[in-house]
Amino acid sequence: MSKTETNPPGRRRTASGQRVGVRELSAQATRASILNAAIKVFAKSGYAGGRVEQISKTAKSFDRMIYYYFGSKEKLFIAALEEIYRRFCEAEAKVIFNADHPIESLRTVVLFTWTYYQKHPEFITLLNSENLHRGRHISKSMRAREYSGAAISILDTVLKSGVEKGVFRADVQARDVYLMIASMGYFYLSNRFTLSAFLGENLEAAPALAHWENFITQAVLRVVSPATTAAPWPS
Repeated sequence: MSKTETNPPGRRRTASGQRVGVRELSAQATRASILNAAIKVFAKSGYAGGRVEQISKTAKSFDRMIYYYFGSKEKLFIAALEEIYRRFCEAEAKVIFNADHPIESLRTVVLFTWTYYQKHPEFITLLNSENLHRGRHISKSMRAREYSGAAISILDTVLKSGVEKGVFRADVQARDVYLMIASMGYFYLSNRFTLSAFLGENLEAAPALAHWENFITQAVLRVVSPATTAAPWPS
């Protein structure tokens, strides 16, 4: 092989420069296809209703391949939950935050989360399904805490920047602000159908969505503002 020759046909290199053969590429593609199919099926039918044969059919694969790559339906469901968290964190990591402008950065965090939930309804429906099972499956994940740590770390950096510049309170925890942002967006979208009927208005209408986006943003900014006159933040 000459010094200028690239990878041989049927092979490519990973990010670390390691060559990957045709067989491994095929295995990766099959596993990814099954995982994507599982996310679709579980998001639509839940864990109990999502059948292995449905998933293999959607993936254009075979039942035995699911057991080969994932071991069981439960392990596949856990992998699906891990994958939606991974995608969320990967998307958030691509967002650009300016430490010199913490208020705008916090707005960006809110907007990213709210927009991501809208663009990825499978994120909400899969988590709804897992909550019906009281987190029984995700509690077995070795990666869930890793993903949550990444998400909160970004918010913590933004908040600390705001404290240093005197525009945010020093007694507010990133974990609490994260829960505030997530819950206000998640609850609205996961319950929008019943709430629309209950309130007598279409919460999916563009003006309603824009209004709630602004409401969440202003609520979060008021909470972290040093001018907030509320009682001291619980430690």
